[in-house]
Amino acid sequence: MKNLKVVNQEELKDWAKEVFKKNSFNMMDVSSKKKTFRRALASGKIYVGKEVFDLIKNKEMPKGDPITLAEVSAILGVKKTSELIPLCHPLPIDHTATKIITHEEDNSLEVFCVVTAVAKTGVEMEAIMGVNTALITIYDLSKIVNPHLRIDNIRLLIKEGGKSGLWTNPDGLPKFLENIF
Repeated sequence: MKNLKVVNQEELKDWAKEVFKKNSFNMMDVSSKKKTFRRALASGKIYVGKEVFDLIKNKEMPKGDPITLAEVSAILGVKKTSELIPLCHPLPIDHTATKIITHEEDNSLEVFCVVTAVAKTGVEMEAIMGVNTALITIYDLSKIVNPHLRIDNIRLLIKEGGKSGLWTNPDGLPKFLENIF
């Protein structure tokens, strides 16, 4: 017992930094941050071509309805984000919703995914992952008809919460969001 050394909090922090700063990858330390309301909205598009677009619109796709399945897939993507992105914190997701809008003029489907949580770090990656899983699901269900598909313009539109407050994409928002933010 006489070899036991009492270490104070500051010495413990220095020790941890010294040992782990040599690693090339580090999950951000959010242990001292306060939990705040966080929300993020992301979007992305898939161009499917006229044939696939018409089949989706008429609910005649060979593997089933890509829009409905993509909405479910987005939820799974949001929930699994920290399992797929190595340095992403697992978060207690309070809400997620996905909306898919069809655009006949360019035979595309646009995916929007919103995620909310009360957490120490933001939910941007979860929103982006929701968009990606929805788009890839549409791709998977559509490639049987037309393998010439293009996923494009995946981006964070809005994030809010934490000390940064509200951030909106400097490239602008879709028309239906402009009057809200």
